[in-house]
Amino acid sequence: MLAQAVGIKEIIVVLAYLLVVVYLGFLGWKRTKSATDYLIAGRGVHPFVMAMSYGATFISTSAIVGFGGVAGMFGMSLLWLTFLNIFVGIFVAFVFLGGPTRRMGHQLDAHTFPELLARRFESKFLQIFSGLVIFLFIPLYAAAVLIGGCAFIASQFGISYEVALLVFSVIIAAYVVMGGLKGVMYSDALQGTIMFAGMLILLIWTYKMLGGVTAAHEALTEAGKAPSLFGGIGFKGWTSMPEFGWGLAESKKGPNPAGYNLWWIVISTITLGVGIGVLAQPQLAVRFMTVKSKKELNRAVLVGGVFILVMTGVAFTVGSLSNVFFLQKEVVEGKLMSVSGVGKTPAEFSWVIAKKAKGINVKPDGSPVNPAIGPDEKSLPCVLLHIDTVGDDQADTHLIYKGYGGAAAITPAAVIDGLPVGDDPTPLTGQTISVQPKATAYLRAIVKYTTQAADGSDRIVYECQTSKIIPAYIRGAMPGWFGLIFLVTLLAAAMSTLSSQFHAVGTSIGRDVYEQVTGRHNRSIGITRIGIILGIIVAVLFSYYMRSGYIIARATAIFFGLCGAAFLPAFVGGLFFKRMTKSAAVSSVVIGFLVSMFWLVFIKDKEARALGICYSLFEKHSLLLDKPNWSVVDPVVIALPISILVAIVVSLMTKPPSQEHLDKCFNK
Repeated sequence: MLAQAVGIKEIIVVLAYLLVVVYLGFLGWKRTKSATDYLIAGRGVHPFVMAMSYGATFISTSAIVGFGGVAGMFGMSLLWLTFLNIFVGIFVAFVFLGGPTRRMGHQLDAHTFPELLARRFESKFLQIFSGLVIFLFIPLYAAAVLIGGCAFIASQFGISYEVALLVFSVIIAAYVVMGGLKGVMYSDALQGTIMFAGMLILLIWTYKMLGGVTAAHEALTEAGKAPSLFGGIGFKGWTSMPEFGWGLAESKKGPNPAGYNLWWIVISTITLGVGIGVLAQPQLAVRFMTVKSKKELNRAVLVGGVFILVMTGVAFTVGSLSNVFFLQKEVVEGKLMSVSGVGKTPAEFSWVIAKKAKGINVKPDGSPVNPAIGPDEKSLPCVLLHIDTVGDDQADTHLIYKGYGGAAAITPAAVIDGLPVGDDPTPLTGQTISVQPKATAYLRAIVKYTTQAADGSDRIVYECQTSKIIPAYIRGAMPGWFGLIFLVTLLAAAMSTLSSQFHAVGTSIGRDVYEQVTGRHNRSIGITRIGIILGIIVAVLFSYYMRSGYIIARATAIFFGLCGAAFLPAFVGGLFFKRMTKSAAVSSVVIGFLVSMFWLVFIKDKEARALGICYSLFEKHSLLLDKPNWSVVDPVVIALPISILVAIVVSLMTKPPSQEHLDKCFNK
């Protein structure tokens, strides 16, 4: 385990890195002389710094650990997101949106994304409403980034997740509050460079370990032909797209009661939500206002494109290829502390949670489908090995030894040296063993925690979490020295994104809400700094309580999709269509936001179950749960077209802006 490998040398390197980041924040503070400096870095940033800041802000631990882990579960179909990240997030954003955004931002003296919309459409309401949306929902995205970073920090240093969360949040707060956007962008450029180098090393080493590019991909293709946990919903292997379907996915046992196809999760939730929503990200769009000219934006395209290709392409490729390592090459050595789940009845089995959703294990009459597990769990019956790999007599690794019943076909059949396959390993308790887990990435990423049972007693739970796939791969597959490099890579990825997120949170409440509501401008930077601190506190609370499933990817997609549906039509319309009116912009933003929220609260199954509002009103976890696929379709697929339609229709029905205002906006 990496925690064992961290010594004085490693701690010194990390502290040196943090000191450099703090120095850059101090440098930003020294060079911040005005609100323009604090909010948009004085509009004079070098194109390399701008491109690296944009890329480092875009790519976070959410992409590396969160989406990389989802790639370990679903495969290389996520590379379509890389394509959209580059084509939409870099090429379209920089070439088509960057120049007009920079020009209009300068012309209207806009310092934030909501302020740009408000001044283009002459609407104070638009600035306040957009600022509140950003202030309230960026902490959700920030929490996803914190979870990915802190989980790895905790494993690296052998500290609790809670301590890692506290320390990391304080560091982030210190240099964002102090340095403004100048400090943030200086740090981003350094962190982006570190991230780029770390991910390149990860890719090269992975291919070398797996026998080269061709051998690695052939092995992954072959491994994907085995029975899968996700086969019933259209999974066709880690090198293939999921099967497209609209209706109940077919399995050997007949229609899949899940009622959805994996294709819709991969494409609508994971790919489209982030791939399109990136165009309307407030913390990214403001970067376009920081450079002097369109020429410098064009110079940044190549740097940004290569950076995104390496960061997301490597994360998704290595995440998928980790299955080859876990299935064929991993060997875990350590002291067998205990064996659980040996028995003949469900009450004696160990149960590993494969999916969590409110009420998933409850019949219509309220009784449990499976009394051996919790009401919100879908679990696999197994025998588990609990192994101490660091020598402290505490089980830190939990492996599936074998599955029972129908689960036997999709769970690992681990091999212990010297023990016939399938024999009871209990007699080996207390001895040092060598195990080949032969698990898929998802079933290898098991975490243990304690929860409360229905009777109030403590209950030990084992759960598969995608956020553990990449850290488990780094621990098992990479040499010890790379653990330090990857730690700094993740620190850089998390800090670059979080700093920009919290900067956007602060400016939203300070510049976009406080100034507009009170009319007072002399205290906005102070309010901005208070807003940053409040945003950090909310994000920390979110990241403390929501850590199960593939929450990192889901939370990221929710925020990106929400911004896309609410802001994108008004943003693009404001830049390119002079006929778009104030009423159209306000209607589009509000309707896009409300439709997204309605879909999350009443239709999207996982989110609706978690919130519980739909169930309390209608006694259904989702209004469309009994309709094929609708309950997994992302809100952006529905809300964005409606928002666009509203913008067009209302523009045609209302009086166009004055020519004088249009001349001011479009610099004529």
